[in-house]
Amino acid sequence: MAGDESQYHAELAMGAHSARHLRRVLRLYLVRSGLSDEADAAEPALTELVANVVRHAPGRRGRVCFLLRPGGVRVEAADGCPDLPVPAAGDALGGGGRGLVIVAAVTDRWGVTPYADGRGKTVWFECVGKANPSSPRP
Repeated sequence: MAGDESQYHAELAMGAHSARHLRRVLRLYLVRSGLSDEADAAEPALTELVANVVRHAPGRRGRVCFLLRPGGVRVEAADGCPDLPVPAAGDALGGGGRGLVIVAAVTDRWGVTPYADGRGKTVWFECVGKANPSSPRP
C-alpha cells in the first residue's frame, strides 16, 4: 500500500462502541495488507488502549493511528491525560492495569511516550508478522 492507505488517523470522543468500530477499521486495513494474522493480536490490544482513553482521558477525547509497515503494524492511542499507565503488579483483584498485561502478552512491543509538555501521552504497540525473523516475540 502506498501513501494515505498505509495509515489511518482519527480523533474522537470515545465511548462504549468506539473500540468495536476501531477494531473493524483495523482489521480491514490489516486484511487488505496481507496481515490478517496480526489482526488477531492487534484487536484485543487496541480494545485495551481505547478502554484506557475512555476511563482516564479528559472528555474521553483521544486520537488513534494505525501505521502499516512492511510485515507489521504500529497502533497508537494518544490522549490528554498526563498520568502514565502502569501494568498490574500481580494483584489480580486490583483496580486496573490488567489491560496492559494483555497488551504485553499479545503484541511484539509496546510502550508509552509522554508529551514533551507533560499534558498527555501516546500509548503504542507493534505487531510484526511471523515471517519476519528479525523481530521475534519476547
